[in-house]
Amino acid sequence: MKRTSRDIRTANRYGVLRQIIARSPTSRQELAAATGLSLATVATLVGELLDLGMLTEVGFEDSAGGRPRGLVAVNASGGALIGVDIAETYVRVELFDLALNVLARAREGMCPGGTLPEQVVGHVVSAVGSVVTQAGVEGARVLGVGVSVPGQVDRETGTSEYAPNWDWHDVPLLDLLAEHIAYPLHLDNPLRACAVAELWFGAARGRGDAVVVNLGTGVGAGLVLGGGLHRGVSNSAGEWGHTTLVLDGRPCHCGDRGCVETYAGAPGIMLNLRELSPDSPLLHPEDQTATIDALARAVAAGDPVAVQAVRDTARYLGAAIANLVNLLDPEVVVLSSWVAAALGEPLLREVREAVARHALKRPLAGTEIVLSPIPTDPVCLGAATFALEGALSSAVRGPAAGGPAARRAAPAARTASAPRTDPARSRTAPPA
Repeated sequence: MKRTSRDIRTANRYGVLRQIIARSPTSRQELAAATGLSLATVATLVGELLDLGMLTEVGFEDSAGGRPRGLVAVNASGGALIGVDIAETYVRVELFDLALNVLARAREGMCPGGTLPEQVVGHVVSAVGSVVTQAGVEGARVLGVGVSVPGQVDRETGTSEYAPNWDWHDVPLLDLLAEHIAYPLHLDNPLRACAVAELWFGAARGRGDAVVVNLGTGVGAGLVLGGGLHRGVSNSAGEWGHTTLVLDGRPCHCGDRGCVETYAGAPGIMLNLRELSPDSPLLHPEDQTATIDALARAVAAGDPVAVQAVRDTARYLGAAIANLVNLLDPEVVVLSSWVAAALGEPLLREVREAVARHALKRPLAGTEIVLSPIPTDPVCLGAATFALEGALSSAVRGPAAGGPAARRAAPAARTASAPRTDPARSRTAPPA
């Protein structure tokens, strides 16, 4: 699509603010060097961000042979951002200040059969209300809510077009949420959210080309190409979990057979374990998280069945990642999300060995394979950056606009500064 001057201005604001968050405090000269923008353009953008209350002046630094340089930093208290991670088995919500420090967390579990759109919306509303209450944030300070939902999404309409693990089709998710949440809402999926989180704060920072492998109930790959997020023509890039790994293999929720997800996602790992030891005490048939956690503990204790189950999983995963290495020639492949975090170094070691068996030597020599270093939920963090991008876009367009991807609650719902929360349904982690 053709980019307008307004789009370019928004992107430049976003790029400058991202650099300030990463390097705060910093000077306008350093920002110009880091972004490739002219010093005059950077000075204008910094002035706009100061006027919006997103930045603050913090003094001066000496410069060699010239006038002292003014330093700017993020005004952390200038607003709040909320990131929502809707996964197949839970909803996790985190509230951040403008420097993207976590101020509050909430989590709600979802049982099998409890994933109808209205049920998921109820969990999100409850958790969002919980983090706003925990953080003691006034509603006016919340600049936006980024929402990540698995599967294919239409960012412009706020629609979950297809979530195969729930059999969702064309669910108007943001419209449903906007009936209860009075903040601007922005939708995308966890592949993009994880990739942005790694690009801003994680292993992809400073890298031109990276692949962020999302290992959870589902599997996918967030793509960073040429230093920016790659979405594809329909915002569907990265559905690597639904590429064929085993011809005529295990059935997948997408309707195909032998997809990567059926061997490397949490249900696939449970099946790998069951094939090795049908009566294994590590198996919790109705609880993915409990099974993966038990498997991780057993691997640490040297249990031979657990070690073999992780090795088998890594064999499948490594072959699939080798395809990404051969195809994209990235600088880094990052293993992210909750399954990667739980299985950790034992999985990473086995994956590296498996990739080395399948990848071409030249691209492999230039590719690192690492675990995500991000200590918080990368999906929530990435989703919060989508809300930040939306807030900057709205500031460019004016207070009455938010772009077609943003949703607001109906006027009656806006009378409350935060969503209504049922304390009995909200299970929260301690604030960071």
